[in-house]
Amino acid sequence: MAFGQPRIEYKTDAQIRTMHKAGLVLSRALDAAAAAATAGTTTKELDEVFAAVLSDSGAKSNFLGYHGFPATICTSVNEEVVHGIPGNRILRDGDILSIDGGAIVDGWHSDSARTVIVGTADPADQRLSDVTETAMWHGIAALATGKNIGDIGAAVDDYVSSVPGKPLGILEDYVGHGIGSEMHMAPDVPNYRTGHRGPKIRPGLCLAIEPMLVRGGIDTAVLDDDWTVVTADGQRSCQWEHSVAVHSKGIWVLSAPDGGAERLAPLGVVPTPIP
Repeated sequence: MAFGQPRIEYKTDAQIRTMHKAGLVLSRALDAAAAAATAGTTTKELDEVFAAVLSDSGAKSNFLGYHGFPATICTSVNEEVVHGIPGNRILRDGDILSIDGGAIVDGWHSDSARTVIVGTADPADQRLSDVTETAMWHGIAALATGKNIGDIGAAVDDYVSSVPGKPLGILEDYVGHGIGSEMHMAPDVPNYRTGHRGPKIRPGLCLAIEPMLVRGGIDTAVLDDDWTVVTADGQRSCQWEHSVAVHSKGIWVLSAPDGGAERLAPLGVVPTPIP
């Protein structure tokens, strides 16, 4: 602790390279789980697909057993925001599904989430997912160009607010976080404009940037399983997340195979491979 605040763990380039290995395993596992997310499949089956990729890659799950969580991914469907537990729920055509997972390689963590729409997409759900994903990339771009952690949430908020059409809500109860030798670490990374600058952005900082947007109000509730978070009004929600590193030469998206190059290019940011 420093002046009452949790101490931020700053990584060396060598440690970030190991986190990148964990991120690449995680990306492949999410690819497999997303591909398996078809109508008639259970969320438990998606968990099994994801776990098999981790096992085959020699990686460990950082979700399984975390504060008692019973699976390797969170599967949040429709009004479920985050922390949905995989089980016997059968996916149906038109469901919007957020898959959140993590991996550990040699003691270093990765964390990433993506949203898929099963079968035929409701245009409003597709818009929700597209805006959430693009908002995440705006937050990542702010990590590259900003000076303080607060710049990330401001960038997400500014983009979401600029999208024409019916406004989408940005959840405030759940935020991004630092990541490294543990999955959840300081600092918190709000996905909205707070008025607080927050810690300075500097080399060695690794963050999980994860906006969560909803089609309705931003109030949430936790189900009786003590994990699954749902929208209070039953409206649909969406989550996208990447782990990102600020290293000695620039930034690199650890859980994206191309380091984020394709999606950051339109935002004027060129990620730099880890030295």
